[in-house]
Amino acid sequence: MIWLPFDSFGVEGALIACAPALALAIDRLLGEPPVRWHPVVWMGRWLVWAGARLAPAAGAPRVLSDARVFWVAALAWCAAAAAIFAAAWLFQTWVLTQPAWLGALALGLFLKPLMAWALLHDEVLAVERALAESLPAGRAQLARLVSRDVAGLSPHEVRESAIESLAENLNDSLVAPLFWFVLLGLPGAALFRFANTADAMWGYRGERTLAGVARDWTWAGKWAARADDALAWLPARLTALLIACVAGALGVLRRLPAEARRTPSPNGGWPMGAMALALGVHLRKPGVYTLNAAGRMPEPADTLRACAIGSRTALAATLLACAALLV
Repeated sequence: MIWLPFDSFGVEGALIACAPALALAIDRLLGEPPVRWHPVVWMGRWLVWAGARLAPAAGAPRVLSDARVFWVAALAWCAAAAAIFAAAWLFQTWVLTQPAWLGALALGLFLKPLMAWALLHDEVLAVERALAESLPAGRAQLARLVSRDVAGLSPHEVRESAIESLAENLNDSLVAPLFWFVLLGLPGAALFRFANTADAMWGYRGERTLAGVARDWTWAGKWAARADDALAWLPARLTALLIACVAGALGVLRRLPAEARRTPSPNGGWPMGAMALALGVHLRKPGVYTLNAAGRMPEPADTLRACAIGSRTALAATLLACAALLV
């Protein structure tokens, strides 16, 4: 690979190629690092601080034009992204001067916080367990996963939302960070994680509360949303392909593009559509889209199947990342 300073077919390259597998193992065995040491939490805190200064308060007199709000927010995003990329690059450059076993360990340890499959998997299963107790408990658990209003969702809609979140975030939380790690190393994974976090916090059309104040993100969040779309474009389609492969449902690929276009997101519909077709269920966001409309209503067993497909996809993506680093 272009970021490896030695032959990837040698012993050193083979050890470094194990970094994604090590990160996945740490993710499963140890989970998330403490909040105070979590780099994504640091990114989020900066985004809250900057967003409170960039996005105009809803209903307040405008100091800057829409165009200036857009460009100031875009420059702030680029400055933060450049700083994160540079810091990760410097750390990686130093790590790769160390013994290969130590470099692989360090890369795996620092790649782990930039991917979060185990947490996503467990949170989706927790929604199903909570639904078995009561609908309010299921809604409350789902609210930890999604940003939509869950108050009026039926049990089936809660389950659909959990499966959708699993599929979409399988890309955002695992496949895409691995994809960019393979291409650019730790700086690539860190850049994608920043872009995805910025989209989650800034990338809204209209009003959203940040730091206790309702703010208008129509222009302040537009760059963040488009940057995330660009960086996730190819990984989202790879995620859909992997879902179909591990589910033994390659036949659904013919129908997938049409299903994916039903969602407003240029990327989210691909893994969600693939999961819906692989499970044979419909997945809906009321008033927005329905994926695989001819499918049946999802049942509790479908959540378990979705998590199993997701786990196999995570393993396949990790092994492919290791193989790509070798060749």
